[in-house]
Amino acid sequence: MSQFVRASKVRHVFCDPPKPEHTYQNFKLSTATGDHNYIKGNTKYFAVPIFSGGGALAIVPYEKEGRQDAQPPCIDGHKGPVLDFDFNPFHEHIIATVGDDAHVMVWGITPGGLTGDLREPLVDMSEHQRKVTVMHFHPTAEHVLATGSADNLVKILDVEKGAAQCAIDHTGGVIYDVVWSYSGDQLFSACKDKMLRIIDPRSGAFAGEVEAHDGTKTTKLCYLGKEEKVITAGFTRQSKRQFKIWDPRKLGKEISTADIDQAAGVLMPFYDEDTNLLYLSGKGDGNIRYYEIVNDEPWQFFIGEYRSTTPCRGMAMLPKRICDVMKCEVTRMLKLGTSNVEPLPFIIPRKSDLFQSDLFPPCRSGKPSMNATEFFGGKSAKPNLMELDPKKRPAGEGAAVAAKTFTAPKSTAQLNAELDAAHKRIAELEAKLKAANIPF
Repeated sequence: MSQFVRASKVRHVFCDPPKPEHTYQNFKLSTATGDHNYIKGNTKYFAVPIFSGGGALAIVPYEKEGRQDAQPPCIDGHKGPVLDFDFNPFHEHIIATVGDDAHVMVWGITPGGLTGDLREPLVDMSEHQRKVTVMHFHPTAEHVLATGSADNLVKILDVEKGAAQCAIDHTGGVIYDVVWSYSGDQLFSACKDKMLRIIDPRSGAFAGEVEAHDGTKTTKLCYLGKEEKVITAGFTRQSKRQFKIWDPRKLGKEISTADIDQAAGVLMPFYDEDTNLLYLSGKGDGNIRYYEIVNDEPWQFFIGEYRSTTPCRGMAMLPKRICDVMKCEVTRMLKLGTSNVEPLPFIIPRKSDLFQSDLFPPCRSGKPSMNATEFFGGKSAKPNLMELDPKKRPAGEGAAVAAKTFTAPKSTAQLNAELDAAHKRIAELEAKLKAANIPF
C-alpha cells in the first residue's frame, strides 16, 4: 500500500547546533525564578539577567564568543530582579527593562557594547504599583511599549513622552503575556483567570475574550503574522501541555488543538511568518518541536523535533535579517542554559547554492512605519519590509540596521531648573540695560 506524503518546502528543516567554541559560557545568571524567557536578542546583541544585589542585565555582542567575564559590564538600575526586557526593533542600541520594583526603564547601549556598568536610564517610568511581568515593543510604531503587571493592568506607553497613554484593567489577576497583532492594531493578553482577551490599544476597550485553556498554569501567546491568527500555549485540566490556534474574528472556539505531552515546563511559542513554522520550546526541556501552520484543516502539521540533553531556561528568536540566507538558514534562536547561551540555526537544505526566494520573501526591515503620535492618533500601517537577496539588498542593509539616536524626555526637575536659569539670565540682562539707560 502506498503512503501519501504531503508536499511541503519545510519538511526537512533541521537544527545545526554550533561547536562549543562558538557558544557563550560562564554566565552567573540571576536566581530569580518564573515563567519568563530570560533571554532576548537583536541583530547586534543579546541580553540575559545576571546575579547581583539588585537587578542586573548583561548585554553581550555576538562576536564575543567563548568564556565570559565573571563580572561583565551590565545594566544595573533596578532595585529588584529584572523580569522581562525587549530590544527596540527600530533602534539597535536601545533596550527596555521591567522588574520586581515595578519600574519600566529604557536604556541606551553604547556602540560596540557596554564598557562599564550602566545605572542611569534614558527613561524611567513608574506606571505600575506592583511588579511588571511582561513587555513588548510595538511592531510598526516607533517608541510604543505594552506592559503587563501583577497589579492586573496592561498599559500602553509612549516612551518619548515617558507616560502611559492607555490603561486596561484586567480583573482576572496577574498578566502572563501580551502580544501585538501583525500591524499592531490589536493587543492580545493572557492572565491568571485563563482568559485570552483582545484589546484595542488606543481606547483600552476589550474586543472579545474566551477561556484559552482549562489548566491553571501559565499561558503564553504568539501571533501568526500575516495569517492573522493567534497561538495560545498552555495546559489542560490534567496538566498536559497543548497549544491552540484561534481566529480573532471568530473567538468563540479554537480552530485547532494539539496536545503535546505531560511535562511541567511552560511552553514558549515562536513563529516564523516567512516559512509559517511554529517553534515550541519548554522551560526545563532540551527539545524544540516545530510545526507547519497552514490555512485550512487541520491548520497545523508536526514537522520534526530538535533533541538535546541540555535543559532550557529560556529561548529567543532573532530577527530574520541576521540569518545566513546563502546557507538556507531560515531561523536563528538563542537557547539559555544554566550558565551558557547557545545559538541554534535552523536550516532547510537545498541542493542549489543560489538564493532561494521561496524560503526568503521580503522580511521586516527594522524601520518604523509610523511614530508614536501617529499611532495614538489612529494611524494603521503594516511593517516595512526589505529584500534578503544579497543582489537586491539595499546598500547598508546588512545583518543589522544602523544605530539611531533617541532623545529622552526631560524630567520636571530638569525643566524647572532650566526655567529658573532662564529667569535669572533675563534678570541679569534687564539689569545691564537699566544701568546703561537703554529702554526695554
